Amino acid sequence: MTDSVRIAAWNVNSLKVRLPQVLSWLQDQEKKHQPIDALCLQELKLTDDKYPHKELEDAGYLSMAAGQKTYNGVAIIVRKAALAPIASDTATSFLKPIRNIPNFEDEQQRILAATIPFAGTQPIRLVSAYFPNGQSPDSDKFIYKLSWLKALQTWLGEELQQNSRLALLGDFNIAPADVDVHDPSKWIGQNLVSPKERQAFQQLVELGLTDSFRMFEQPPKIFSWWDYRMMGFRRNAGLRIDHILLSEALKDKCTASIVDKEPRTWEQPSDHAPVVATIKKV
Repeated sequence: MTDSVRIAAWNVNSLKVRLPQVLSWLQDQEKKHQPIDALCLQELKLTDDKYPHKELEDAGYLSMAAGQKTYNGVAIIVRKAALAPIASDTATSFLKPIRNIPNFEDEQQRILAATIPFAGTQPIRLVSAYFPNGQSPDSDKFIYKLSWLKALQTWLGEELQQNSRLALLGDFNIAPADVDVHDPSKWIGQNLVSPKERQAFQQLVELGLTDSFRMFEQPPKIFSWWDYRMMGFRRNAGLRIDHILLSEALKDKCTASIVDKEPRTWEQPSDHAPVVATIKKV
């Protein structure tokens, strides 16, 4: 048993296409003796009946998903070996599951939450989130994004009152500061970086959440998303829009937070890279 729990988020941009990469990445982490104990996925782009439960379970992982045809979809995948002995199957592993934001009418599958009873430590409440893109600040999709963000903030405030050990992981579609943008001057007036979106990100922080990546000294120009077009990855023309936000109780136990760019170098990759945080057990 390790002395830490490693949690991660990855927008895979179609799990049907990238299941082999997900399994390969998880196996690679195991070989490095740095296993991923819980992985939150975004943009599954498949329905629940197409979700690869068996393939993941055969590889040593239990999971739950909120799928949607063609678009969106989120999942939580947990390493069986990381679970407390009592949590031996799916029915007992994912406690108090919530699909979508309560009291916010929405057909889009963007939120999945569950409390995970990891071995050797107190349970952790994981929220896998795929924030709306917003398209552009003058669009109806942007109005939807802001209303979704407001509903998320209200609900997370309630969640934090009930769960002191909470992590919000996923594709936020928000670069919170200019340092998270490869060329801020080229992004002025666009979504993902607008003042209203950044204000919404800050409001999540003010709930008592901390951007785990910024807890540590990081190299310059570290991003988590690069456009497929115009050789975005090769030029490192990216944005840091994938985040792991931690409650105060988890922040105090966080020992590392990184972006793993390696999967973005693979053939036919997602346009996002996984982000990983390490939480010391208590």
